Amino acid sequence: MIDSHLMHTENIVLLATSPGLCHSVQVQRFGTRDATPKVYIQGALHADEVPAILVTQQLSQRLTQLEQEGAIVGEVVLVPFANPIGLAQHSLGQHQGRFDFRDGLNFNRGHADLVPAVVDALRDSLTPDATVNTRLIRSALKAAADVLPASSTTQDLKNQLLRLAVDADIVLDLHCDTDAVMHVYALTPQAATAEVLGATLGAQAVLLATESGDAPFDESCTRPWYQLQQLLPQFPIDLACFGATIELRGEADTQHALAAQDASGICTFLAQQGALRALPVAVPASLCVPTPLSGSEPITAPHAGVVVFHRQPGDRVAAGDLIADLVDASTGKVTALCCKSAGLLYARCGSRWAVAGKRLAKIAGTSLARTGKLLSP
Repeated sequence: MIDSHLMHTENIVLLATSPGLCHSVQVQRFGTRDATPKVYIQGALHADEVPAILVTQQLSQRLTQLEQEGAIVGEVVLVPFANPIGLAQHSLGQHQGRFDFRDGLNFNRGHADLVPAVVDALRDSLTPDATVNTRLIRSALKAAADVLPASSTTQDLKNQLLRLAVDADIVLDLHCDTDAVMHVYALTPQAATAEVLGATLGAQAVLLATESGDAPFDESCTRPWYQLQQLLPQFPIDLACFGATIELRGEADTQHALAAQDASGICTFLAQQGALRALPVAVPASLCVPTPLSGSEPITAPHAGVVVFHRQPGDRVAAGDLIADLVDASTGKVTALCCKSAGLLYARCGSRWAVAGKRLAKIAGTSLARTGKLLSP
């Protein structure tokens, strides 16, 4: 029987801090409102990472068709462009969508930690039944997100996105790197599911951490479950939200064929997870084994200079391999930059001029063990 419910579009108007200036977030809902499993997908929270918008447009078309066929089991919430503020930011002819012009902060950092607001009440209300506890925790997280304060448009944006996603079973945040192969970030305890997601997307790196640092969006939805497990070990608590950041290759990878391929991979993953039916759910073989994000090696410029790469995204490297040369503009001296660990070079910068400290490339390895903030600024 075909579900008669059709995609519903709504627009959330964000807090305006200047007269006459208004931003809004478009939200598309498919399936049955408040049904489970709930899937939340958003694109381009870093607003200049526009391959994500191509993929969300493909997803919108596919989900519309799947809904007409009655193939959506619960609800899918899709935010095609998650950052209208960043989409409007241009400086000297260049789009700047990663950092907020107002204060310089990263749009995908500093999302709310809801656990302090709910842990005490949950300690008094949780039960010996994990299924009941999942329902109680979701309700508490949703209530905490609903009362988050905002004094700026960007903070309101972050709060509104979290309200849409915090009670979801699956959260997928679509990004891209500057020049990269497909890769995925997820929580370490959810490695098996992350590997399935990576396989359906053809990811060449799956990077895992229990905390990557600075509170990115996906972890604001997934880490509360992990944190509550640690804080309330006397109760059975499932990791009831799987979340991941999907890096859709590089900024220039805006091809219709790639977007269609990626949307198909996401739908295959959702079918495998039971959120879609009437789709083939065979998962292709993984192209990689998940590795710790702490083992990701940044290749960093020790001084200013012109960057000459010897390796490109997708290359396998051995410890000690030459990754790039850095040519000093004053002396012509060439500094060879080599990697310390073996692994896959999964991303590199787009600029060929570097200042001291600039990250030039990233290698997914296993021999290093970095601590602290593990993501790029």
